[in-house]
Amino acid sequence: SSTDHVFLFASFDCKQPISARRVHLRRLHDILQLCIHRQDFERAKHVWAILVHCKEVDWKALWTIGLHILGAHESIDGKMEVSIEYLRTMMLQYPDDRESILKELVFRLLLQGKCREALDELELYLPSFPYQDNPVLHIYAGLSSLYLAQSTTAADINVFDPILIRDAQTHLDHAKFLDGENELAQAFLDKV
Repeated sequence: SSTDHVFLFASFDCKQPISARRVHLRRLHDILQLCIHRQDFERAKHVWAILVHCKEVDWKALWTIGLHILGAHESIDGKMEVSIEYLRTMMLQYPDDRESILKELVFRLLLQGKCREALDELELYLPSFPYQDNPVLHIYAGLSSLYLAQSTTAADINVFDPILIRDAQTHLDHAKFLDGENELAQAFLDKV
């Protein structure tokens, strides 16, 4: 029949479209997904800009798509400032997924060598639920502490800050406690 529409991808609105507008939105979603799969991020950026302005689209719930499109542009020059600011904004805008957003934020800060910033973010959230039960966040905190514990002067290359070493061990122990199978936490605990 003329009302049957075939779409390539599952959409944010999986109900059968009953209006021309919904059909158009589903088609835009298909185009967005195709652009991402074909790595045509310039076109994906334009489609994304249209979709986020539509009242039917909960763009906050689709924050990972926006991050993916931003990340593709940033991978060219290796700088992630826009993604980092986007993630900080999303943490405020979309508290339902704050834990996942925090993991992405800290990961990008660590990739940029901003260990102090990463640890500051983690120390803000780790004392509270649900973050305290996330082994990945504790591993990030442990690795950040380990990195920051190292001396920055060439003369003191084997000197470590004992407080930060203790903090690293505490975070890695907690990650191991939360996820007993975590080999990464165990490997770094063996090094500490």
